[in-house]
Amino acid sequence: MRTLADLPDLKSKRVIIRCDLNVPLDGSRITDDGRIIASLPTLNYLLERGAKVVVISHLGRPEGAPERKYSLEPVAKRLGELLSTTVSFSSTTVGPEAIEAVANLEDGQVLVLENLRFNAGETAKDEASRNAFASELASLGDVFVSDGFGVVHRKQASVYELAGLLPSAAGLLIEKELEVLTRLTQNPDRPYAVVLGGSKVSDKLGVIDHLLPHVNQLLIGGGMVFTFLAALGHKVGSSLLEVDQIDTVKGYLKRAQELGVEVVLPTDIVVASKFGADAEVAITRAAEIEDTPFGEKGLGLDIGPESALAFADVIRGAKTVFWNGPMGVFEIEAFANGTKQVAQALSEVVGLSVVGGGDSAAAVRILGFEDSAFSHISTGGGASLEFLEGKQMPGLEVLK
Repeated sequence: MRTLADLPDLKSKRVIIRCDLNVPLDGSRITDDGRIIASLPTLNYLLERGAKVVVISHLGRPEGAPERKYSLEPVAKRLGELLSTTVSFSSTTVGPEAIEAVANLEDGQVLVLENLRFNAGETAKDEASRNAFASELASLGDVFVSDGFGVVHRKQASVYELAGLLPSAAGLLIEKELEVLTRLTQNPDRPYAVVLGGSKVSDKLGVIDHLLPHVNQLLIGGGMVFTFLAALGHKVGSSLLEVDQIDTVKGYLKRAQELGVEVVLPTDIVVASKFGADAEVAITRAAEIEDTPFGEKGLGLDIGPESALAFADVIRGAKTVFWNGPMGVFEIEAFANGTKQVAQALSEVVGLSVVGGGDSAAAVRILGFEDSAFSHISTGGGASLEFLEGKQMPGLEVLK
């Protein structure tokens, strides 16, 4: 894969860099700037070499047209603060205003263009539409750097087509992500534990299938655990359940046994009367969810305290740990303990500890953990999972 070292002299060159600055916002306030911080090493590399840096990114899911709430303007402001320099902003992505803004750049300056997804060509299924938008973007630069790891699994104009129109290379963030994720699949130090949570087991089928032969322990929490409990014959009340995946989960449990992989499931569950901070709560055995006062209406929203301690013990004893997906509804204090205990244990691992992006990355920051507490926090939840599934990533293939 082409890297920054393969690019020619960058002085005075217009370098378009595709970052993933899709940060959570509360109005115009950024609530987690982790992805912006992750982009800084490559941006500083380009600035130190006298490039004219044009930053492109998406934010949220606008439907191919401008929506004020998804503007990248607050991101541009925060980027300027982190770089300790003035960062210009163009309220359009392509067209006359963007062309003029790029033309006004001097060596060592930064410009952020407006949200890529304000143009329908960015995510169009039609290749011609993507190519047309990519061509407009390419006209603004001399070189392209791909550094948005969170989108490399998507065939989108700024990720795939643009890389074929200009001299292109991967940035430092993508290099780092691939180095860490490769260590999870090639001769990892053992014991090797994978912790999976989140809402749906169907989102994790590929990674379970691909990693089972490689791991020593597989720990299951979050909403997906109820499909595992149902596969063992337990009733789960009104908890999230994917009935169509029960047979698949039974197959994974059988395969894990054959491979000698220990599947660690919670022994107790925090059950609520409803979804919400004001819900009544009971702790019960994982096999007895419907035996709470809430009966069949009981809703499992976190692994129980006994399970949280057991999960933490397994994690601390491992030398390689990959974690993707919270153990419960961590945004509500009553259901945050499982996720908090997993994060704490992960921060104490003597070895490689990887937080697999997405909700897990958000959780560790919301719960007060510093990024430095872990070996690596991935910037791409979906991308990291697809990499570990062994899937081809369009945004990486085009850089080879």
